[in-house]
Amino acid sequence: MEAASSQSRRDIVNALEHLDTRLLWLSSWMIHNANHLRPKRDGLKVGGHQASCSSMTAIMAALYFHALRPQDKVAVKPHAGPVLHAIHYLLGNQTLDRMQKFRGLGGVQSYPSRTKDTIPVDFSTGSVGLGVAVTAFSSLVQDYLIAHGQVREEDAGRMIALMGDAELDEGNIYECLIEGYKHDLRNCWWIVDYNRQSLDATTADRMFRRFDDIFETCGWRVVTLKYGKMQQAAFAQAGGKALEEWIDSCPNAEFAALTYQGGAAWRERLMADIGQKPNARKLLDSYDDEALARLMTNLGGHCIETLVDAFDSAQDDRPTLFIAYTVKGHGLPLAGHKDNHSGMMNPAQMEQFRTGLGIREGEEWEPWGGLGDNAATELKAFIADSPIAKVKTEPLAPAIAVPAIRAPEGAEQSTQAAFGRILLDLAKSGEELADRIVTTAPDVTQTTNLGAFVNQRGLFRRQELADVFHKAKIPSAQKWAQHAAGQHIELGIAENNFFLMLASLGLAAPHFGTRLLPVGTVYDPFIARGLDSLNYGCYSDSRFLLVGTPSGITLAAEGGAHQSINTPLIGMGQPNLTYFEPAYADELAMMMAYAFDHMQQPDGSSVYLRLTTRSIPQVARDDVSWQADLLKGGYWLRRPSEGAEAAIAFTGVVAPEALAAWEKLVDDIPGLGLLNVTSPDLLHRGWSARRAARWTDETAAPCHAETLLSALAPGAGLVTVLDGSPAALSWLGGVKGMRVSPLGTDRFGQTGDLPDLYHAYRLDSDAIIEAAAELFLGN
Repeated sequence: MEAASSQSRRDIVNALEHLDTRLLWLSSWMIHNANHLRPKRDGLKVGGHQASCSSMTAIMAALYFHALRPQDKVAVKPHAGPVLHAIHYLLGNQTLDRMQKFRGLGGVQSYPSRTKDTIPVDFSTGSVGLGVAVTAFSSLVQDYLIAHGQVREEDAGRMIALMGDAELDEGNIYECLIEGYKHDLRNCWWIVDYNRQSLDATTADRMFRRFDDIFETCGWRVVTLKYGKMQQAAFAQAGGKALEEWIDSCPNAEFAALTYQGGAAWRERLMADIGQKPNARKLLDSYDDEALARLMTNLGGHCIETLVDAFDSAQDDRPTLFIAYTVKGHGLPLAGHKDNHSGMMNPAQMEQFRTGLGIREGEEWEPWGGLGDNAATELKAFIADSPIAKVKTEPLAPAIAVPAIRAPEGAEQSTQAAFGRILLDLAKSGEELADRIVTTAPDVTQTTNLGAFVNQRGLFRRQELADVFHKAKIPSAQKWAQHAAGQHIELGIAENNFFLMLASLGLAAPHFGTRLLPVGTVYDPFIARGLDSLNYGCYSDSRFLLVGTPSGITLAAEGGAHQSINTPLIGMGQPNLTYFEPAYADELAMMMAYAFDHMQQPDGSSVYLRLTTRSIPQVARDDVSWQADLLKGGYWLRRPSEGAEAAIAFTGVVAPEALAAWEKLVDDIPGLGLLNVTSPDLLHRGWSARRAARWTDETAAPCHAETLLSALAPGAGLVTVLDGSPAALSWLGGVKGMRVSPLGTDRFGQTGDLPDLYHAYRLDSDAIIEAAAELFLGN
């Protein structure tokens, strides 16, 4: 039985070694074809990372075709994207046409993309470390779903990140580590391709010796794969201890240089350094130059048997960091050279590489080129029997019905307070929607009005935690029971973590087949602190409701450090994010109902609400005609007369000032209109699409901005005003060729009360009246 098992293991290792070679060739050829063979109409380098792929091929062969289970999910190192596509090419999921179009329109993307690539991609990745950290938050989401009975414990998968060692310089990784420790992270593997070379230089030795301490302190198991089986066998021979000690003390830069120089250089250096030690010379003499070079680069990350052992040994749910020593460019003539990050083989080198693998000219794209029929048949069967071949397409989660959402009552309200009351009403409703809402915030739960929802629904923890203050009968507005059924995930004050958590929650449907409706609140100015992660979530087509509050200089005494200026422009410019800014509570109720539905639609997106703590008088509604236009981006709060010469357009919290100015001006400017722009984003998007339609054969209907402004006379004047960048509304003049006087905040704010700040920054009714007088009356 043992002999049969040993033979089976050798068969597995042999098959994976063959697959390692296939991945090395296909990824290298894909990049070579794009840069040297495919016509270049623009004359620019296409790029790709042959050396970064080659350091990962053994790791990915062992992971994908041995260790990976159908429920596991992987974030692939961005520069190893071609290896991922080669894997799916062998699996039959990737087409030759797309491989040949690598980095071309309609072809394989530069980096793995959930939204742009056609193969299964669990996590989008790019060169910013976000694809690493997101796996930790995805694991936390899985724990949430298990605790809520939406995923079975026995079906839990590992969330795995493949990263280059240079990505460990990214700060968001350590923010993530801390948050993971707080939440008892599990079922997470991070595999480091420790090739010791980044884009600009060889990685410094000193810091890497601390990473194991950092991770172990945060509860991770650290598995270091430094030596391959060939090296381990050499160390066991007489003289081997001296060789092992030399490798351990060799600086990264010197190891890389010797690797590039080859066997003769290795021999010269080793003989000079350890040749005089007992038995070391004899050991070195037992290898020719080629064999010595293979021995010295037989690191753990290139040894299939070492990798298989390591993956097989970590079968519990403890988070694990695998540090796999590798050589950048392994197996290629680029190996070890400090410039190989963006370098690639020239045609002569590629020809030599092809010949060495026995691949005939014209068969470069053959999945099994260079293998005999028997070997090809055996590999096909091995792949077909691997767990990855059983991975199904991402599940379709059923939609959750959205009930009618009523606006809270009150003559004066702020949109932030109304938001909290709407969530509380939902929490008490018993609707399925309420059960699928999960809220989160970066240490601003109370100050963004999530507290009542958390009091009602609880704070999520896998292990229940007693409220010491409640037990001691100390009065507190916070009654945050912490238990597995809780629906709020409290985070530390790190906005990158916040947005990555939102991104992970918003991918629950495609990842786990069950839908969550995430709601995240953050101080509006601090959206910019996590903007990279927000963009990442949107690029991944994650679905969540982002609430930025409070916002603008309306924060008053908080000062410029907490006052947002350009967030309306972020909302308008961010793809896969729909931005609204309500002035009134009834508008907010409709927007939230829209958001919960829009987040679930195939062509939907995430939604961003920009709210405020300023309580303003609510307006009386004579009818419901305004509602149809609200969700298109704007409606006439005071409709202009036909052919009117002027209008005031406002967004959000400055509604009282705009209304007061309208009331003072309407007698002097007959037919003056008052336009409430509820979404500068939707209005601008519709206008842009309308303009773009001129260059197609499509006959586009007038956009909503055109429809609204067509009530005014040609060449009419507009005063635009919002508590944010004036550019968010000033473009309205371009829709119908109108004169515009834009008001807004375009410089850092300062402390003060609202009357002073609105006057200083020209947001009060007097400023609107003065702008109107200059524009309309010529004064």
